[in-house]
Amino acid sequence: MTTILLVILAMVTVAAAGFALVPSALGGGRAEKRRKALQGDLRANRLEASAARSRDERRKSVQQALKSQTDALNAKKRLKLPQLLFQAGMTIAPSTFIRNSIIFGGVVLVILVLVQVPIYLAPVFALAAGYLLPRWWVGRKRKKYQNQFLDELPNAVEAIVRGVKTGLPLNDSIRVVAKDAKEPVKSEFGRVLDQQAFGMSMTEAVTVLLDRVPLPEVNFFVVVITVQQQAGGNLSEALGNLAKVLRNRKKMKQKIKAMSSEAKASAGIIGSLPFVVGMLVSVVSPSYLAPLFFTDLGHIWLGVGVVMLALGIFIMNRMIQFDY
Repeated sequence: MTTILLVILAMVTVAAAGFALVPSALGGGRAEKRRKALQGDLRANRLEASAARSRDERRKSVQQALKSQTDALNAKKRLKLPQLLFQAGMTIAPSTFIRNSIIFGGVVLVILVLVQVPIYLAPVFALAAGYLLPRWWVGRKRKKYQNQFLDELPNAVEAIVRGVKTGLPLNDSIRVVAKDAKEPVKSEFGRVLDQQAFGMSMTEAVTVLLDRVPLPEVNFFVVVITVQQQAGGNLSEALGNLAKVLRNRKKMKQKIKAMSSEAKASAGIIGSLPFVVGMLVSVVSPSYLAPLFFTDLGHIWLGVGVVMLALGIFIMNRMIQFDY
């Protein structure tokens, strides 16, 4: 009995030692699984931290590019005469423009003297006409140039996207746009390629577009190119999204134009009423409005009326301007 008990105790001891020193298949499997899970969690945490750092760096680069381009865009709002002529797509020199404005003002002065406008009012009207009307004309040409550029910009961006997706480098895709696009996009992208030919990087070359066309849509395009050049990323996807944004903004602009057309027509009718009524009254009773043109008090009230009419037209014009 004692011998059997000793044998049993010896077997239990060996089994316990085996369990303690040699892990079983099930227990070892669980431990191995726990170890692999822990390693997987550590690896996933490292990857997540790396991805977070990459996102933070990319976000910082995007924010820096946006801030720099926005500051540049805001700085371009304060325009001098050379910048105004340049953004209107005109090649005339500022000195020539000033000379032509002076000549125009002199012609207006002569016409006002010939129609017997009072001598103390004729120089004021001539000075206003010589300064304001040429600048108003240049502003109209500048706005027309920008609208033509915006109409063609989504097509140009989509052409660049197709070129990048087919494997063309960005430079070659821009060269395709500079060759096949409509004006003025064709000329402006050609200027970008010219700047690169002079040794500028792509980031520096695309900012030339903002010098000529300082618009938010162009700023978006410059920021996308700048961020891609600095931080990398899927250029075709970014430009594809940009093309959709540009087309949506174009649709919104057309919708705003349609919604404000009634207000513009009303403003035009109200603004033209004084002139139409004055002409009709002059035809029916020529002497009725004569004191306005041939007496000093009439000149004063005529000037007050012109100022009030101009102020009303300005207020109505501001009321139909929308930001989008």
